[in-house]
Amino acid sequence: MQIHFQIEYFTQWGEDIVIHIYQKDGSVKELQMANDSHGNWYLDFTTDKYSSLAGTAYHYAVKSHGEIIRYEEGEPHIVPNFNSENIVLADRWRDANGKSIEQRTITLPYVRHNRKPLWKGAGSAIPVFSLRSEKSWGIGDFSDLKMYIDWAVITGQCIVQTLPINDTTITKTWRDSYPYSANSSFALNPIYLDLRLMGTPADIAELESMERERVALNNLAEIDYERVLALKNRYINIIYQENGSHCFRNADYKKFIESNRSWLEPYAIYCYLRDNYGTCNFNEWKEKQYSQELLKRYFNPKSKSYKEIRKHLFIQYHLHKQLSEVKRYANKNGILLKGDLPIGVNRCSSDVWIHPELFNMDCQAGAPPDDFARDGQKWGMPTYNWDKMAEDNYSWFISRFKKMSDYFDAYRIDHLLGFFRIWEVPLCYNSGLMGRFNPALTYTAEEIRSYGFNFTPERDTVCGESETDILFLEDTRKKGTYHPRILGFETVKFSRLSNSDQQAYRALHDDFYYNRNNHFWYDVAMSKLPSMIEATDMLVCGEDLGMIPECVPDVMDKLRILGLEVQRMPKAMGYVVGDPSRYPYMSVCTTSTHDMSVLRSWLEEEMPQNSIIESNAPSTENCKAILSQHLASESMLAIFPLQDWMSINEEIRHKQPSMERINVPANSDNYWRYRMHITIEELLSSTKFNNEVIALIHLFGR
Repeated sequence: MQIHFQIEYFTQWGEDIVIHIYQKDGSVKELQMANDSHGNWYLDFTTDKYSSLAGTAYHYAVKSHGEIIRYEEGEPHIVPNFNSENIVLADRWRDANGKSIEQRTITLPYVRHNRKPLWKGAGSAIPVFSLRSEKSWGIGDFSDLKMYIDWAVITGQCIVQTLPINDTTITKTWRDSYPYSANSSFALNPIYLDLRLMGTPADIAELESMERERVALNNLAEIDYERVLALKNRYINIIYQENGSHCFRNADYKKFIESNRSWLEPYAIYCYLRDNYGTCNFNEWKEKQYSQELLKRYFNPKSKSYKEIRKHLFIQYHLHKQLSEVKRYANKNGILLKGDLPIGVNRCSSDVWIHPELFNMDCQAGAPPDDFARDGQKWGMPTYNWDKMAEDNYSWFISRFKKMSDYFDAYRIDHLLGFFRIWEVPLCYNSGLMGRFNPALTYTAEEIRSYGFNFTPERDTVCGESETDILFLEDTRKKGTYHPRILGFETVKFSRLSNSDQQAYRALHDDFYYNRNNHFWYDVAMSKLPSMIEATDMLVCGEDLGMIPECVPDVMDKLRILGLEVQRMPKAMGYVVGDPSRYPYMSVCTTSTHDMSVLRSWLEEEMPQNSIIESNAPSTENCKAILSQHLASESMLAIFPLQDWMSINEEIRHKQPSMERINVPANSDNYWRYRMHITIEELLSSTKFNNEVIALIHLFGR
């Protein structure tokens, strides 16, 4: 068992950093740390029995000429209870003067590179649905993910990132391909089952028929979601009829049910009613809202629906069993699994049906306008009733985080900014420009006039030539207070204002979106995030792109949340393309995300002229140079989409990079159907390409 301790501390000449480990027999073990002359101190500590260290307290201290001259203040750090052969503990010095600030220890289960001052890793990102193996059923599954982990292992990577894998079965059409619109924040998607692991149907003719359909679907360039779903459901129904009763007697199955009963049984009833009524819109059901009475009625063995409802328990058990095995397999082979926590849920989801009080149903979440969607975005999902959630200290969200920890070592918080404020669009509007931030410190009429703006509600809060031709939006929950419409200075109404009113409106608008709410949003985030993050030991990464309030970096630093650095969305002022050499250690850097075109398309068609990347040629050499920039950065993790990894090799990369794009966020009807153009078996046997990946990762010490 080995622990890699690391901490940043800038000493004076002649000073060293030591660790004091407070052993269970009352003695104190002092360990000398090494440094890299840049303020980074580290130590690899080996012990035969990790269990003897779990829960052990330790402090850092400064030593000079053999004497301790300064200790950390406050409570000591604690070695977490991890069942791992090797871990990294990335600490921060306990602040002086007893200041009460968050000092999370970042814990990573696996040390790939020892004797380095700062642990850094490399990995790849791919949606589970995009995986393709010779045994796939037209879509990737959890067993394909195990094979993909094999590729990560042989190429020297340490982390594999996926998109959300929650159940999205809402319409049973291709629209369910959208992974960020789940019908449950806890249930896994049945479409990711490896059917063969569930059992083999007794009917040989039926099995051969399904095999022919499997082969046909697996040969398609893209996912045919509806055919895949129909085929998998056909197989599952047969296996359930043949093996269900045997499964229910299994001790492991009973343990799973007991551990997940609070969400699992209501979810199973929801699935049954969705199928029985032929719609997920529970407002059209007789059972419009979940209750304990429904639970007693439907989970009665004498109920006619009991067997059909239990099928959904059967499915979730097998999903849990398979994904748990994937995590065990990954961890055994030194690979971290990184999941994705969506910011929202579908408004017709089991979550909303079971807990309607936790959601605002009169609006939908989205995003303000940016370079990718000039009209803003509307995601269709309800926003959260944070005031109600706060009554039990956000237990619903904490349960989500804990459930994720069953399957992942790290996670990405989708749209982290939503925990500060969410872009909320009332359902009555068509344009995302008609949204407002919730919560926000809105203006009264008197405050608006104090900026020198001649505010007239009859003129300024009523749409003019179009829906978006408006200057102020009245808050629907705080009547008599107003939000300036985002980019309101681009409206016809604005153009008709006097010069003085135009100047006053711009000042008010910019103050609202960039200054007024900063301290307020800091407090909002800090009231929620600490308890959620501390609920697990997972590494936390935040998707902090877009219109970032000034307070966000402070919260992320305090809670030790890794930020996301995307080269085409630079955070540094004055840059049109990000410079990886400037990225901070507490970050994940990448060349593109699922919402963007792949690296080659960006280079050739979208990249602005800049001083970081001189050529827009999508050549293998240029792609390799860009990946090298990222791997050489200080970012803790460099995670690239598989498509961008493959761009460095002419033989293996797709001939048409446009076919590799996963999502177009401006298109609400996007069909999420990208698949690898080669099989994982072929990827594993691509020796030349794999050696190139190995060389890059080794060269840059990841």
